[in-house]
Amino acid sequence: MRAVIQRVTKASVTVDDKLISKINLGLLILLGVETNDTKEDIDWLTRKIANLRIFNDDKGVMNNSLLDCKGDAIVVSQFTLYAATKKGNRPSYIKAAKPDVAIPLYTTFISQLENTLGKPVGTGVFGADMKVDLRNDGPVTIIIDTKNKE
Repeated sequence: MRAVIQRVTKASVTVDDKLISKINLGLLILLGVETNDTKEDIDWLTRKIANLRIFNDDKGVMNNSLLDCKGDAIVVSQFTLYAATKKGNRPSYIKAAKPDVAIPLYTTFISQLENTLGKPVGTGVFGADMKVDLRNDGPVTIIIDTKNKE
């Protein structure tokens, strides 16, 4: 799994001019699912995201996690995170999981993040043409890949 995590002061997802999800302080998580991802990837990634210390403490130091600041989250499916651009100018998405594999892993990821945070998590609509608005705070943007745990 690959995630682009953005610390936000607000974010929303709209589909066909209908507001689907909206948060204030928290994380916008763009999530890409690869064909060989497993429950272990979900376990590791949800724990990592919930405990990532990227929110400011009372001294202005990034020392608090999403759990510490009781922030919210939106998870948006993003197969383009697996774009291969080595050859030519048209990206290939061959490494991205097909919907029959990706949807169950995406929904399990959301459920597990909700359990970890102890609250509902906003989402997009899998496979839809979504409009994602955000105010990146910092800006703080972090990329995490469960196959390359740096």
